[in-house]
Amino acid sequence: MLVLSRADVASLLDPDELIDALSVAMIDLSSGAASMPTRVAAFVPGVAGLLGAMPAWLPSAAVLETKLVSVFPRNAGGVIPTHQAVIVVFDPGTGEPISLMDGTEITAQRTAAGSALATAVLAREDARVMAVVGTGVQARAHLRYVARVRGFDRVAVAGRDPLRAGAVAEQASADSDVNVSAAESIEAAVRAADVVCATTGATTPVLARDWLADGTHVNSVGWTPDGREIDAETVRDSVVVVESRSSALSEGAGGANDLVWPIRDGVVGPDHVHAEIGEILAGTRPGRTSADQITLYKSVGVAVQDAAAAGLVLRAAHDRGVGREVDV
Repeated sequence: MLVLSRADVASLLDPDELIDALSVAMIDLSSGAASMPTRVAAFVPGVAGLLGAMPAWLPSAAVLETKLVSVFPRNAGGVIPTHQAVIVVFDPGTGEPISLMDGTEITAQRTAAGSALATAVLAREDARVMAVVGTGVQARAHLRYVARVRGFDRVAVAGRDPLRAGAVAEQASADSDVNVSAAESIEAAVRAADVVCATTGATTPVLARDWLADGTHVNSVGWTPDGREIDAETVRDSVVVVESRSSALSEGAGGANDLVWPIRDGVVGPDHVHAEIGEILAGTRPGRTSADQITLYKSVGVAVQDAAAAGLVLRAAHDRGVGREVDV
C-alpha cells in the first residue's frame, strides 16, 4: 500500500487539473454514472464532533475510495483543524486497498476547487471584486483557487477577528498578483463584492440578503451540524445550485441547514434548488440567465470530489516516485 502524507498530497495536487477533474466528476454524479451513497456519521455529543464515512466509485477517474472525516467545530482557531481526514483507495478490479493518503489537504483543496468551478459557471463574466468571509483553512484555499477563474481587481478578506483577517490578506497578497486587503467588516466586504465566498464555521448567518447586490454570485461552503451561514432570505432570492440534491437536502449527517431549514420553515419549497452543478456543466440545466440574478452555490462536499482529487494524487505520486510503500 502506498502511503502519502499531507505534505506529499499538497505537493502533488495541481489547482487547474483539480478544477478540471471536478468538472468531469460532477457530470458523472449528476448523470448517474458514479456510485455515491449519502454519507453516514457517528456523533460525539459531548464535544459536538462527528466522524463521517464517504465512499464513492468514480468511473471517469477509475477510482474506488472512501474518506473517513472528522468534524470538530470547537477546534476552530486552534492548532488542530476542524476537519481532519484520511482516504483509502482500492483497486476497482479486485477490491485490494492500494493507497492510504491524507484527506485533510484533499478536503481543503477540493472544496475550494468546487467553488472555483461554480464561480466559473455562475458568476458574471465582468465580476471584478471578490469577498472572502472567514479566516481559516477554507478562506486561504478559496483565495488561492477562486481567483484563478475571474480577473479580479480587488479581493477583500473579512472575519470576526480583524487581526486574523489582516494576516490572511497579507499572506494572500504575498502569494499572488491580486490586490488582497482586509475589510473593515463582513458587511462592508459583501456589499462591495461581485463574488462572495462564505467559508466559516458559523452557527448563525454571516451573510444577510440586504448586503447582496443584484448579480452577485455566492459560494457557501460552511457547515456545522447545528447552524448555518446563509440567511433564509438569501436562499429565497437566489438561483440555488448544489453538488447533489440528495446530499444537500439530507437531514442527516451531511445536509445543508442553509437549505433544509428554510424548507422546514416554509420560506421555500424543496423544488427551489434550481440545479446540480453537474447538470449545468452537462448542459441539461441552465445556469445564470440574466445579469441581475443572485446565484448561490451551496456546497456540502461530496465523495466524488475526493475521488477525483485522490486519482490525481495517486497518478502523480506514481509518476514522480512519491510516497512510501508499506505492508498492512
